[in-house]
Amino acid sequence: MACSRFGSPKPLKEMTFPQDVAFLEKHVEVITLGQGPGKPKVAIVPAYQGRVMTSTVGGSKSPSHGWINRELIEAGRNDPHINAYGGEDRFWLGPEGGQFSIFFKKGDPFDLEHWQTPALIDTRPYEVITKTDREVTFRHEAKIKNYSDTHFLIRIDRTVRLLDRSSIDELLDVKLPPSIDIVAYETENILTNIGDAAWTKHGGLLSIWILGMYKHSTDTTVLVPYVEGDEADLGPIVNADYFGEVPAERLRVKDGVIRFSADGKYRSKIGLSPKRAKSILGS
Repeated sequence: MACSRFGSPKPLKEMTFPQDVAFLEKHVEVITLGQGPGKPKVAIVPAYQGRVMTSTVGGSKSPSHGWINRELIEAGRNDPHINAYGGEDRFWLGPEGGQFSIFFKKGDPFDLEHWQTPALIDTRPYEVITKTDREVTFRHEAKIKNYSDTHFLIRIDRTVRLLDRSSIDELLDVKLPPSIDIVAYETENILTNIGDAAWTKHGGLLSIWILGMYKHSTDTTVLVPYVEGDEADLGPIVNADYFGEVPAERLRVKDGVIRFSADGKYRSKIGLSPKRAKSILGS
């Protein structure tokens, strides 16, 4: 969800939503949800697993919110390990590491040289099943094997839905004034076992992730509310050492909110446990 009330200065090189869509359409099919000039819209690419590439709140300038890897898309090549096309909302599967990883072949060491994104979440297109002006549903079926040689036969059903203002007001529990331009969408992602064998903890399970890449500024900060309480009952507030400890100047934890720098200058990750996490965050 994104909103805007006042226009802010933009670098000349920053593209608008129509410009980003026009670029993408030179290389791939693009499905745009939302109709009319100056209205909120979402741009989706079936070839990139039904990925939301960018969105706009509309208005006179129609800013484009998603980060798009123009260089890679324009080159028309497949990179080793992963094709980082960008995009605001992409479907992803785990685990990435460990004995049930789907990113490493059995016996390979767990390092970046041997890490490989499965094709079904990297290079395979998803089929369009249904489409309206405000909603599109994709489907993809695939076979995949994990590090422990467990085989999975799966179906992925993914729906992208553009929300209207009344739905946004209901979700936020607030009536937004007409002066605020806003766009909101949701994705519904279902992973189904279509094979004959049941999935078990012994053989390993699969998990759904949703990842997003957005345009940033030097001041971009992610705000993550958390459930306050004693660590003895709820555990640590935040896991901040996925890629090594996050520098103190990039992470602040105070008064029920985590402030996490997202200025695009440092690669890091944080996580919250189910006991600490709330249903909302923003930047």
